[in-house]
Amino acid sequence: MLVSHFLSRSAARRPGKTALVFEGRRLTYRDVYQRARSVAAFLLRRGIERGDRVAVYLGNRPETVFSLFGALEAGGCFVVINPTVKQAKLRQILENSEARFLITSRDRQPLVERAFSELAAPPEAIFCGAGEPDHLEEILETPAAASAAAEPIDADLAAIIYTSGSTGDPKGVTMTHRNMVAAATSITAYLENVEEDVILDVLPLSFDYGLYQLLMAFKIGGTLVLERGFGFPYDIIELIQRERVTGFPGVPTLFSILLRMEERHDLSSVRYVTNTAAALPPAFLPGLARLFPNARIYSMYGLTECKRVSYLPPDRIDDKPDSVGIPMPNTEVWIVDDDNNVLPPGEVGELVVRGASVMQGFFNDPSGTERVLRPGRYPWERVLHTGDLFRMDEEGFLYFVGRKDDLIKSRGERVAPKEVENVLYALEEVVRARVTGVRHDTFGQAIKAEIVVKQGCSLDPRRVKDFCRQHLEDLMVPHFVEIVDDLPLSPSGKVKRCS
Repeated sequence: MLVSHFLSRSAARRPGKTALVFEGRRLTYRDVYQRARSVAAFLLRRGIERGDRVAVYLGNRPETVFSLFGALEAGGCFVVINPTVKQAKLRQILENSEARFLITSRDRQPLVERAFSELAAPPEAIFCGAGEPDHLEEILETPAAASAAAEPIDADLAAIIYTSGSTGDPKGVTMTHRNMVAAATSITAYLENVEEDVILDVLPLSFDYGLYQLLMAFKIGGTLVLERGFGFPYDIIELIQRERVTGFPGVPTLFSILLRMEERHDLSSVRYVTNTAAALPPAFLPGLARLFPNARIYSMYGLTECKRVSYLPPDRIDDKPDSVGIPMPNTEVWIVDDDNNVLPPGEVGELVVRGASVMQGFFNDPSGTERVLRPGRYPWERVLHTGDLFRMDEEGFLYFVGRKDDLIKSRGERVAPKEVENVLYALEEVVRARVTGVRHDTFGQAIKAEIVVKQGCSLDPRRVKDFCRQHLEDLMVPHFVEIVDDLPLSPSGKVKRCS
């Protein structure tokens, strides 16, 4: 089975059913499939070849959905780019992925052109919101002829999903059709998804947690209610009620906002709530149970390199509220020490993951791949060393302890301190900077920047944050900024991570 079949088979089975709801617009499976095929037909006319990368830099909107599935229909591989990515990282992603096409919005054209000017072989750009031939709106209205694409096999790449590496450079997680189908199958199995499900997605499609809501909805033939993001809580509440949402994936930041609302609302349609990214604070559980009286609450753990690892069965959430659960179906895990010896229950070590959803590696990065994918049980097999420290209890339930490296896990995404520090050093007042993660009930970790300024200079923390917003993705902007007199140095003159 291929990821593209999630849409084509649901369209064949239930063509008139609502597949996608966006800002009052309702699209059937027939509508979505026809538009995806129009994108595919255009890419084929432009000479796309099997496995070519199609980067999509649009944000949460229907055109992103059409573009992703259009790339797959044409035999290509999609790359979803966070809409808040700035020029430097956009260039890095396009260069690393060797993207053949970039689908983006007209308002991003100046930024895109600056990034293109730094590339030896820039992709062909297709703009949404243009008024000239071959803009995306025109492509979507052009009926698709019979596909001339050579259908891939499930071992071919379906997607490259970018995440932060310890050096600050984006890492392209390569996922085949087999990887993504396996992950979606396992998750929909333990969530017990059915065709009648209506799933609300306020999470970025560039974030694998948000992306899989789309994939899983189309796999089961359900309905996806897509939002640009989490805005006003009352709007989300009203949307849940109006659309009779049954599945609500969220993160602690989102839940904390909803739980501060004093009014009671009828959210009885919601039959399951999921949480991943940061750990779900146990203190949230009573409030979530009141807010969603008919919902089963799933606390989960995963990472981009294998999508999802574990889930806590809802009937164990009261007696194991700190646990992220047991391995999801078709996944095996264990915990090892620094010498790769398997540790017994209760001892802390690195989590290792084995299963069909484990990535193929980091795109164009063999050394990075070798560090995390290591020999497994069979001579041909590689298992994922996550870099996350865990312990396991006697029943096999997992407990997250922390990261082995200095990457910060904030709002479910990994942030490299070096990437933020590089931006801070671009401020002329900064002499030294240190970026760390500090414990935060809703973010998991919040980003803290400590800065030493030049003698005789001053620096307003608000200016620091504003500067970071101009040069970094939203999730990388420091939550806390502290101006300090000094920072400890190592014998080699580097700023120490720990005081």
